[in-house]
Amino acid sequence: MNAHAQAVFNILKAKGLVLATAESCTGGLVAAAITDIAGSSEIFDRGFVTYSNASKIELLSVPSALIAQVGAVSEEVARAMAEGALQHSKGSIAIAVTGIAGPSGGSADKPIGLVHFACAVKSHSTRHVVETFGNQDRSAIRELAVMRALALVLETVKTV
Repeated sequence: MNAHAQAVFNILKAKGLVLATAESCTGGLVAAAITDIAGSSEIFDRGFVTYSNASKIELLSVPSALIAQVGAVSEEVARAMAEGALQHSKGSIAIAVTGIAGPSGGSADKPIGLVHFACAVKSHSTRHVVETFGNQDRSAIRELAVMRALALVLETVKTV
């Protein structure tokens, strides 16, 4: 994970971009991976840990009707989280993660290990990726989600 975070740090610094995070199932682990790097204050503004639906609504301006319609673990909510993180921070790029880390909470439509990611950049369209990591250990799902989130930031930054 450190190599992924270091790569994100390097490219954000080189491009003069500042990151904000909006995390649900990862509980701040993406922000922690970035802030483990000395000097990260140059490229990191803030992280929102929005575990509850109420916090997604209050802190990121995710519409409550959207959560009621499609659920918190969805492409639409991931996109709204990333865009909300941009609106409520000084970040120029934001990564959002929402999913089901288990060991409970899954369903036939939304199984344990399902994670939605969105990456928003000012003046660009928001990118979305969905992964199904399978019914693994909670820690493994969260670790895989952090690595995928960092990879999505790298992929997105290369296009701006």
